[in-house]
Amino acid sequence: MQVVDLSMPIAPHFRWRTQLNVTGDIKAGDQFRISRIEAACHGFSHVDAQAHILADAPTIEETPLDRVVGPCRILRLADAAPGEAIGPERLAAADPGGAEGEILLLAAAWDRQRDPNTPEFWRDSPWLTREAAEWLLARRPSAVAFDFPQDYPIRLLLDGISVPFEQHVTHDVVLRAGITLIEYLVNTTALAGPRTLLCAAPLKIPGADGAPARIFAIEGLAA
Repeated sequence: MQVVDLSMPIAPHFRWRTQLNVTGDIKAGDQFRISRIEAACHGFSHVDAQAHILADAPTIEETPLDRVVGPCRILRLADAAPGEAIGPERLAAADPGGAEGEILLLAAAWDRQRDPNTPEFWRDSPWLTREAAEWLLARRPSAVAFDFPQDYPIRLLLDGISVPFEQHVTHDVVLRAGITLIEYLVNTTALAGPRTLLCAAPLKIPGADGAPARIFAIEGLAA
């Protein structure tokens, strides 16, 4: 059995204001060192709740853990070119096959091509077409995870450009239908595949529309 960490570190980042404040100095005689963090719920590796896009929808603490912890099959997309639009045919060719209700992990190994701490990771990423999002929905997964910014407009947000919501295709098609999105994984090249056990439990923050998660895979346990 091997545990593979797939999480981005929550640390200073150009996209998200993040601050770690530490009080207490044990060397100076304090009993405890205590850290407090300020970070975005939708920054770094995180899980989206439907409340992210829909009024009066479930918030993150209502996400059943069996949607984000369980059998996962890996769709290898490492040959995707920068800026490439990924359609349903590419997804179908990469799908190793499996039952409804599994987690689907779309693994482009994008952090090996661009550093997540740079604008290029976001601006140059491959992205999914609406037809690809509809293909994912038709598989009826419990959740879909991505190691690249999967919706084209994500890159436009860096420049403050807003586009019609329906262009955020995985949010409009997949999350709207109640399938959980798990975003911004890293280190997927460490997975042997094509199957693993994925754990992406979000922090239990009542009323939040998403939450950071320590995402990891347990290799050697998947059927």
